[in-house]
Amino acid sequence: MPYIPFTDEQKVLANSVNLEEFLRMRGEKLERVGREHKLIYYDSSGKHDSITLRGSTWFDHKNQVGGGAIKFMQEFYDMDFQTAVHELLGQTITPLSYAPSKAVVHEEKTKEFKLPEANSNMHRVFAYLIKQRFINPEIISFFAKQHTLYEDKQHHNAVFVGLDENGVPRQASKRSTNSFGKTFRITCEGSDTRYSFSHFGKLEKLFVFEAPIDMLSYLTLHPENWQQHSYIAMNGVYENAVLTGLKSHSNLNEIILCVDNDEGGIEAVDRLKDILAENGYPNVKRLSPEFKDWNECLKAKNGVEPLPAVPHKRKEEYLKEVSELGYLKCRPDKLTSQIYATFKNGQYNYLAEYALAGSAFFVAENSENTMFDKLRCKLKAEYKPYTGKGKKAQKQRDLQDCVQEVLCDLKQTARTREQSINTAKLLYQLADNAVRLSVEETLSTPIQEQTEDIDIVSEPEPCMEFG
Repeated sequence: MPYIPFTDEQKVLANSVNLEEFLRMRGEKLERVGREHKLIYYDSSGKHDSITLRGSTWFDHKNQVGGGAIKFMQEFYDMDFQTAVHELLGQTITPLSYAPSKAVVHEEKTKEFKLPEANSNMHRVFAYLIKQRFINPEIISFFAKQHTLYEDKQHHNAVFVGLDENGVPRQASKRSTNSFGKTFRITCEGSDTRYSFSHFGKLEKLFVFEAPIDMLSYLTLHPENWQQHSYIAMNGVYENAVLTGLKSHSNLNEIILCVDNDEGGIEAVDRLKDILAENGYPNVKRLSPEFKDWNECLKAKNGVEPLPAVPHKRKEEYLKEVSELGYLKCRPDKLTSQIYATFKNGQYNYLAEYALAGSAFFVAENSENTMFDKLRCKLKAEYKPYTGKGKKAQKQRDLQDCVQEVLCDLKQTARTREQSINTAKLLYQLADNAVRLSVEETLSTPIQEQTEDIDIVSEPEPCMEFG
């Protein structure tokens, strides 16, 4: 797209476009959750619902990024700034045409949470949970007596209820009990996502699950004194209810993440650990099911073929490539040309080796090889797959920016100890970015996404802008 000199006012208008209405006009599927909407979309890895929207703002709970409308178009549709603003404003630059009517806004704001009407019995829910899910009947009865599990009257779904600190229902999710055909799990309209299906005991441990059936399955597998501990189902991998539960129960000081043993669960572990640590809860452990989730473990125990655990291909490939990085003694006088040449030629593993050797040199010149091994271990220990979900084109841009910053820094001829440490940090980051892009190339499929070509026509001076 040719360059368009948008005014500051046009940029503000574009960034203020109501994303909920705009995405509906594009045919995207949105699902109401409390005061927000979830964006529902599918890709090669399955269904995704981690992005929530409110007006012109959005947040991706899985990847921990968010912002306004322009950034959404850049991240979700992989548009550049010009295209994103042009798309949001429309051909005739009339952004107000995207605004929802006042009637629609008023209608959605007045929706209140209401529990589905209960059926006179729980026959279908009991049959489903016991015969198909192998849940212990006594555990089902416990939650039924607490009025946090029941059968709805209209469709005979299992309803799981989340109570607030005063025992008042604030959230509910429905799970179909169909033996055949399509099943579903949905959060009831008006639900407050700060609460979810849970049980709080007197001891210090909180066990965290993705879904209510995972939680019930774990209790069936580990029934010993289970009521003394605390358990909560997130209805996905969202942290709101977990943080609320921790703040409301001061006895809890150890958190055990019992999420699924698949790509989403593996990413959720690192993401939730970071969020919990930021909120003052550093004592977090991981308890992984042998198979895909805890109900699959329960199925295996009852003679049903379970779904296997699903490895995280991106994480496994990253750890493999870092392990294979070989030590190349740093030659400071050649480092600039080595970094440039390997980047230009797309030799990202060699680029990572040169960068990591350079980082080791600037940290500990006299024990460079030992430091190289330590930094390689540091890369493996610090890698968090949820932070690397951007598309290949974005990883190319990140690497290009990092190379440019490093070459600028290497222009220094004399440096203090503090400056040397800063150079080491930049080179360490360059190694990480190089491996990340190498991983994307390794995992590329025949149907590849479009990527931006990086055209560097001649070797630059260290601070020269790349083309």
